[in-house]
Amino acid sequence: MLHQVHQETWHDSTGINRPVWQHLSMKFPDGRDCLAAFLALETAEVLWGSKPGNLISIVNRQRPCGRNLYALWDSYGIGLMEEFGLKFRELADNAGHRLLLIYHEESMDALLAQKKVAAVLARAGYRAPSDRKLTLDALQEKMTAGGFPHEIGVFLGYPLKDVVGFMGWVQLPFSCQGPWKIFGRPDESLQLAELHRVCRCRMAELLSCGAPPLNCVSQAAQHASWTSKRDGGFFTPSC
Repeated sequence: MLHQVHQETWHDSTGINRPVWQHLSMKFPDGRDCLAAFLALETAEVLWGSKPGNLISIVNRQRPCGRNLYALWDSYGIGLMEEFGLKFRELADNAGHRLLLIYHEESMDALLAQKKVAAVLARAGYRAPSDRKLTLDALQEKMTAGGFPHEIGVFLGYPLKDVVGFMGWVQLPFSCQGPWKIFGRPDESLQLAELHRVCRCRMAELLSCGAPPLNCVSQAAQHASWTSKRDGGFFTPSC
């Protein structure tokens, strides 16, 4: 089954591919199941424990399958997040474009507790980096002010070297374009990107078989594990 999922992907310049939602959407005619399946795929790395959070973009328009995920979120989103065991923060909702940060609470707290993470966020203007609520409040304020803070990569578990390299805070050469811009030695960043891809492909494989979305979420949660690598200041998760 997994090789079939790989055929329904997009590729970046590193050759990394990841399944896309539109190839699965027709398998879930019920509106709530449709949204649950969409969220399960888009949060797969969080559910399997390889990222603390993901950014999810939902646009207020009808999809090719005939459904509007924006409207479905209004109806079912909060309840599904509770069933997923995840938290969310609406970072922006502009002209029918909703941007959500969906995250695992304990994993986000562990990330923000890291000294090097706190140092980066403090330099970016966050007054209490280790306080999740205050820090996400500050992130939300930056987003609603019309900007897109480059430190957002910290909250997504990207390697700090890549975040600060992108922000121009350190002189690291640009190495390659993966799911994010990679600076300096690319090996660990590419391994992490591959881990993210594997988690997403696992979820896509389950969903493509027509399994109930919440069953897929439960399976992912049962196998999720987190390890925190403090040397270097970023997570090296396993899933």
